[in-house]
Amino acid sequence: MEKLLRGKTVKDRIFFKKESLKMSRNEKNKAANAGAHLDRKARAIVAILDRHYPDARCSLEFRNPLQLLIATILSAQCTDERVNMVAPGLFEKYPTAKAYAETPQEELEADIRSTGFYRNKAKNIIAACAILDREHGGEVPADLDVLVKLPGIGRKTANVVLGNAFGIPGVVVDTHVARVSNRLGLSANKDPEKIERDLMEVVPREKWVVFCHQLIQHGRAVCQARKPKITVCPLREHCDYAAEHGE
Repeated sequence: MEKLLRGKTVKDRIFFKKESLKMSRNEKNKAANAGAHLDRKARAIVAILDRHYPDARCSLEFRNPLQLLIATILSAQCTDERVNMVAPGLFEKYPTAKAYAETPQEELEADIRSTGFYRNKAKNIIAACAILDREHGGEVPADLDVLVKLPGIGRKTANVVLGNAFGIPGVVVDTHVARVSNRLGLSANKDPEKIERDLMEVVPREKWVVFCHQLIQHGRAVCQARKPKITVCPLREHCDYAAEHGE
């Protein structure tokens, strides 16, 4: 600013500074108004999702945190339905982290082959379970920072486990959540961690877990990737994508 004011009269300097302050206040007001609008939009969306998907929950079947951890690893690039077909036999054969850790990788690969990417998944499961057995008494810790350090465990998997096995609120961003959030205008980001932060700012904390399940269900049933069903979408009045592409 000082460079811009060089050579100006005192009167010009005062005028320039006043205008700059006015512009700064206007920008702050615009940001505040945009934030308030986004909050209202998010509340409306949450209410509609509650009405249309009241029973939304994790579609992976599990009985304990370890089972959910394994199922979530297997669900990468695989349908939950397929994982749920493989899981019962797997959980019976490997009831503990130690059982996974001690199995030959080739054997585990054969057991999970139908879920795809089975070599990498088997490698990560064995390595993660070895750490759980060695450092955590075979238990899955209810700690995000610890979980994301395990092989093959990112924020998405960690938040799935924390939210659904331990009841610790977290935002899970998968392809459905990312797509629907972008289309609704709740986030303009593409990076999952940035989308996670955006949703955490506008969705009530106590709704984080169920909200993501609802978005996933909505993404599968209505807001599909290639051809979203805009005309029957209950969220269309609050959706940026529908406003631009609606019929």
